[in-house]
Amino acid sequence: MHTLKRLLRASARYTTTAVVANLWPSTAFHGSARAMQPSAGWLPMLMMAMLVLIAVLLGLYTVRHYLFTLNRLFARQRSLYVDIETTEWPRLTVFIAAHNEEAVVGDCITSLLAADYPRDRLVIMPVNDRSTDGTRAIIERYCDAHPGRLRPFHRVSGPPGKAAALKDATDIVIRENLADVILIFDADYLPGRKLLKELVVPFLDPEIGAVMGRVVPQNAGVNLLTRLLDLERSGGYQVDQQARFNLGAVAQYGGTVGGVRLSALDDVGGWHDGVLAEDTDLTYRLLMCGWRVAYLAHAECYEEVPQSWPVRFRQIGRWAKGHNQALARYAGSVATSRAMNPMAHWDGLALLGVYAMAPVMLLGWLLSIIVVLTAGLDSGELVPIGLLAFMGLAACSCLGNFAAFFEVAAAVHLDGNRARIRLLPLLFASFLVSMISLSKAAIDGLVLDRLLRREFKWDKTIRYRPAGADVAPRLSHGT
Repeated sequence: MHTLKRLLRASARYTTTAVVANLWPSTAFHGSARAMQPSAGWLPMLMMAMLVLIAVLLGLYTVRHYLFTLNRLFARQRSLYVDIETTEWPRLTVFIAAHNEEAVVGDCITSLLAADYPRDRLVIMPVNDRSTDGTRAIIERYCDAHPGRLRPFHRVSGPPGKAAALKDATDIVIRENLADVILIFDADYLPGRKLLKELVVPFLDPEIGAVMGRVVPQNAGVNLLTRLLDLERSGGYQVDQQARFNLGAVAQYGGTVGGVRLSALDDVGGWHDGVLAEDTDLTYRLLMCGWRVAYLAHAECYEEVPQSWPVRFRQIGRWAKGHNQALARYAGSVATSRAMNPMAHWDGLALLGVYAMAPVMLLGWLLSIIVVLTAGLDSGELVPIGLLAFMGLAACSCLGNFAAFFEVAAAVHLDGNRARIRLLPLLFASFLVSMISLSKAAIDGLVLDRLLRREFKWDKTIRYRPAGADVAPRLSHGT
């Protein structure tokens, strides 16, 4: 703490001196400005101030990671609604978001048809969004085989994107008065038999506006990448989401394996079809209107994760663009919202900025190298401060990065599958790929897309599962 205070005082002193020297050159060699050499202008001082700011940001995220992990390991866990099996179940419509999903949509429909939710209270609605493959034919085949169980929606026009398709499908549900609650699954997901009830139970609480279950990769054993993504999912859901829910922070609706109360959706203005991350967008609008989001760690569902690095690179880049869009749109409102508690304010801002931290960290590394190599070439006084800034940023980076790995290790421990911990050092490879992809997405979304006026293009994630394949042997969890 004493070292940090010394660095801040020195940075402020040199910045002030630099400003005086550059604004009034005649004072550059007189009085308090005498320590400044002609080569030490305002730019080195600006870099020093930016380094201090970046180090502080990294420190805050480090504290956040450790807080979540320690809460998940040692604090009392909120496991609400687990024991409710019989009640007056609300009317439910389940959306299956599908765009060119002929390889997987049949498996998702089959899983939902086997759900133990009351049939007279359930409508399964495959949302076929402008597919050009065999998705429509597969859906119609299931409709013919199970009359009255499915209500398909074949969307043939309109703006691209999942949010736009959900908006049109929700309009049908409201117009035909089909449901009080909607659940959403992407077409590659495999819901367990009890999952629908597990996700719907929280809506018995009138304060709950949305729910989110846990995502588990069903193809985790395919190759190194899928195993690493399995580790990331464990850390994100087993630790991060559960701790945020425990602490009253921002439990996030994730866009799939989750749902929303129709009255809450109407209260916040419905789906926004001009956004890339409709899940993040909806989460923050709900929270700022006083609705709560419930996370259910026991409500597991199985997804297909990318099996190649280029597909993963594009997927996380798309997520980052949507998340940064939400950051620009809601950061100010979150900071001033009266409907959110102090923990939700702090975590809400941190969660909005999480994808933007990758380019910030890269900038910090670059600036620290420049400061060490160039600062104080003509003045011995600046060299120790440059080295101190470099060492401080390196320490924050190491501790901050390790904090995320600490989350993953804790998740592996809680899952009881400790053999996976041997892959933890290799997770750094995924970390580097993500940093590059997130940095590119930030530059594209905040600068290049606006300058070049690029039109929105939905980048679909490739599916690998052969149509009709038996996925049961791959599932390592069950509900």
